[in-house]
Amino acid sequence: MTEKEQQLHQKAYQAVHEKRKLVESDPYRQAFHLMPPSGLLNDPNGWIHWQGTYHLFFQWNPFQPDHTDKFWGHVSSEDLVHWREHPIALAPSEWYEKDGCYSGSAVEKDGLLHLVYTGNVKDENNNRESYQCLAVSRDGVRVEKKGPLVDTLPEGYTAHFRDPKVWQENGRWYFVIGAQTEDLTGRVLLYQSDDFENWELTGPLAGSGINGLGSFGYMWECPDYFELDGTGVLIFSPQGLETRGAHWQNVYQAGYFLGAADLNAPSFSHGEFIELDEGFEFYAPQTTLDENGRRILIGWMGVPDSDEAYQPTVENHWIHCLTIPRELKREGDYLRQVPVKELEALRTGEALEMKADPSRTPEVAVTPASELKINVREAESFQLELRDEAVFSYSASDGLVTLSRPAFKDGKTEERHCYVENLEEVHLYMDHSSLEFFLNDGEKVMSARFFPKPENNVIRIRGDKGSMHWTSWELSEEE
Repeated sequence: MTEKEQQLHQKAYQAVHEKRKLVESDPYRQAFHLMPPSGLLNDPNGWIHWQGTYHLFFQWNPFQPDHTDKFWGHVSSEDLVHWREHPIALAPSEWYEKDGCYSGSAVEKDGLLHLVYTGNVKDENNNRESYQCLAVSRDGVRVEKKGPLVDTLPEGYTAHFRDPKVWQENGRWYFVIGAQTEDLTGRVLLYQSDDFENWELTGPLAGSGINGLGSFGYMWECPDYFELDGTGVLIFSPQGLETRGAHWQNVYQAGYFLGAADLNAPSFSHGEFIELDEGFEFYAPQTTLDENGRRILIGWMGVPDSDEAYQPTVENHWIHCLTIPRELKREGDYLRQVPVKELEALRTGEALEMKADPSRTPEVAVTPASELKINVREAESFQLELRDEAVFSYSASDGLVTLSRPAFKDGKTEERHCYVENLEEVHLYMDHSSLEFFLNDGEKVMSARFFPKPENNVIRIRGDKGSMHWTSWELSEEE
C-alpha cells in the first residue's frame, strides 16, 4: 500500500469514527439491508461468489452523504444474511483514479480475485478522463493495484466510458462497458482479451440505433451481460428516457433486454426493454453466479439526481442502502426476481397467520423489520396503508398497482405504478426505512425508501369486499 493510500484510508476511518454515534442513533438505520457505516453508499461493485464466500464491494463516500468522493467499501458473507465488514478495498490514491474509483466488477483468474474498475480523472477545467483499471487480491481482503488495462477512449466516444463487467467464456475474457457516443447516445461496448492484459474493442453490443433499437437515452451505465437458461441477458441503466404512462417514471431507469448475442460480431438480437424494478429507488444492479448455479442480483436502493439530499438520514451523516439479494429466473420473455431462500433465516418466532376481511379495515401491528406474504386471490381491489407513510393499492378492474408516499423534498404525495394481471400474492420485505414488494412470485418488483415515524407500527387494510390470507414474520434485528 502506498503512502497516499494509507493516508486516505486513515482519513476515511477517522471520519467513520467521528460520526459513528450520530449514525448509529438514527432510527432509520436498517436491520438487514447493507448500509454505509457513514457517508454515502451507491452502486454495488465487484459482486462475486469466490472460494465459497460472497464478496460485495460498493461505491462509498466515507466523508459526506454526497457524491464528492468515491472509494470501494467491502463486505463478505457465507450465507447472504450475516455480513462481515472488511477494510477499504480501493481508495482514489493514484493518478489514473484521483477523482474517484468508479464502478466495476470482479472475476477469478489463476485462483486470484481480479477487480476491474473505472478510474475517474478530471482536470482544473472539469474535463474528464476515464481509465479501466485492475487490482488483484490473493486473500479477498488485501488489494494490490496494477494500473490501467485500457487507457484510451474508443474513437467516436466521450469520456463517459465506465463500469466494466468482466467474465470468461470459452477460454476468452470479455467485458461490457457503458459508453456515450460523441452525438450523445448511449451504448454498451464489448471488449475481449486472450491474456487479460491486452484488450481489444470488438464493437458495440447494443445501444441507440443498433439491433433495431431507436433513440434510447444519452448514456448507458452499469451494464451486465450473462446467459440464463440459454438466453442472453443484458442488464443496464439508461439515462435520458422519457416517461411513458406508467413506465419509466424515475429520473433514470434500470432494466434488461433478453435475446441472442454473437460475441464475435458483435451483435445482440433482443426484445423490448423491461424495467427490473418499478418502484421509487432502484439503480445500477449487478449479478453474480454462485456455486449452486443461481444468478443473484443486488441493486442500489437509490437513483441519481432524485432529491436524495432531502432524505432525513442526511442529517445523521449517512444515506442509502442496497437491496436484498434476489435470485433471477427466466420465464418466457421476462425475468422473475425472488428473494434468496437464505433470507428465511431472518425470521424469528412463530408466523402470524390470519384471514382478513378488507371491508372491516383490519389493523395489524408489525415490527419495523418484517416479512409479509399476503394471498390476495379473493380480495379484488384493496390497499395496504403502511405505518401511515406509504400506501400500496391494487385495482382489479385494470390490474393497476400503485405505490405512493410523501416526497422527500416537499411532502407532496408521489406515486409509482405497474400493471399486474390477476394479482395473487404480495410478498413484502419491510425494514426500518425501506419496502421491497415482490408481486406474483417476482413477476413485478417495486422498491422504495420510506421514513415513517418510529412509533407508527400499524399496517391497515382497506377494501370493498373479498378476503385475503395474511402471513407475517418478525425479522431479526441482529447485525
